[in-house]
Order: sequence, then structure tokens, then C-alpha cells
Amino acid sequence: MKIWLDDIRPAPAGYVLVRSVNEAKRLISSMDKDAIEVVDCDHDLGDYASDGGDGIKLLDWLVETENFLPIQLHTANPVGRANMERLIRRYWE
Repeated sequence: MKIWLDDIRPAPAGYVLVRSVNEAKRLISSMDKDAIEVVDCDHDLGDYASDGGDGIKLLDWLVETENFLPIQLHTANPVGRANMERLIRRYWE
């Protein structure tokens, strides 16, 4: 399964769309971790940020729960991307 976390953009073919961090957490928690191919994240989640924060909060949760799933980023926010990349370099690499 490929997970697409984004508040606006439609999910590409083959991805499951989640709009909020909490929705992503529920989906990931319900899955066999080996079945998740990638989690592709946006940073700014607009109105959906009230349901768990912006995309970086999902990465924080993955670190806390030691679920180092494959991550890709599609955010257009350069500061958010840099912060997310820093977290990925620290814990995933």
C-alpha cells in the first residue's frame, strides 16, 4: 500500500488518500507495516491540520512509535520540507 497525505492534491493512481495526520495514524496502525510501501507527505495540511497537525507531526509520531516506514515528500513548502528532511536524515538514515 502507498499512502498519500495531502489536504488538497488528489492521490496519484495506486495511492490511498488521507487528509489528516490522525487519519494517517489510524490507517498505519491498522496495517501490517510490511504492507506499506511508502508514505508520501505534504507538510501544510490547511483545514485538516486541526486533526493532528501538519505533516511533520506524522513523522514525529513515526519516530516515537519506531515505525521507520519509507517516506517521500511532495510538499511545496521549502521550510517545512527542510524540517522534514532533517528529521528523516536523523532517524531514517
